[in-house]
Amino acid sequence: MIVNKEFFSCEEHIDMAIDDYVNYEGEAPEVLRDSGHKCKYCDNVAVYVVKQPEEFL
Repeated sequence: MIVNKEFFSCEEHIDMAIDDYVNYEGEAPEVLRDSGHKCKYCDNVAVYVVKQPEEFL
């Protein structure tokens, strides 16, 4: 299990970020709007953060 793992993603790579999270955690993530970060998969600005749902922290 990944503790407090966050994936920042642009619009193009959101599916990949969700898949990576599910592959590591084995559960559905929370997907929120984000700004100020770079996409994990390219150099574009991230518009989403994929992370563990708050109620599970």
